[in-house]
Amino acid sequence: MVQKIYRRREVEQLSGKKRSALYDAISKGEFPKPVKIGERAVGWMEADIALWQASRIAARDHVAA
Repeated sequence: MVQKIYRRREVEQLSGKKRSALYDAISKGEFPKPVKIGERAVGWMEADIALWQASRIAARDHVAA
């Protein structure tokens, strides 16, 4: 199955996190790791971002319940 690969600026918009916060969350295991797509380029898989968003929603709903 082909998935969209999001570049950092798109991921910033989707996650609400800026570059330093993204990489900090990655280092803490709180955000998906990017995949290498070129010699000097990385991106994030659409499915990984969707799972992260779903986990954030579930955490919100768990606290609210």
